Amino acid sequence: MTNETRYDIDDIAKVCHEANRAYCAALGDLSQPAWSEAPDWQKSSARAGVEFHIANPGAGPEASHESWYAQKVADGWVYGETKDPEAKTHPCMVAFDLLPREQQAKDFIFRSIVHAMAHD
Repeated sequence: MTNETRYDIDDIAKVCHEANRAYCAALGDLSQPAWSEAPDWQKSSARAGVEFHIANPGAGPEASHESWYAQKVADGWVYGETKDPEAKTHPCMVAFDLLPREQQAKDFIFRSIVHAMAHD
């Protein structure tokens, strides 16, 4: 936690994860586990997103997606029509402007939560 951060990275990552899970459920996607049941790779991804926005407070939702995308590529993920952690495929492995609007919204939500919790 930095002097400018009100909550620690894990607290913010958990809120981001749970908000994303609720948003996904509202879209009919019930595949997201609760934070307490999420695999380590998923928690690490959320933490990395929080750290990115804390380090880059001016970064927008597009940059959030680009950071997520770069991390996924580094971890061996590729585009696939369905999300499959075993095969490391994900349908959001495309440029931000090619994402459906409801998928772009996830980056807006994530960024907003980090800014609300991390900055005074």
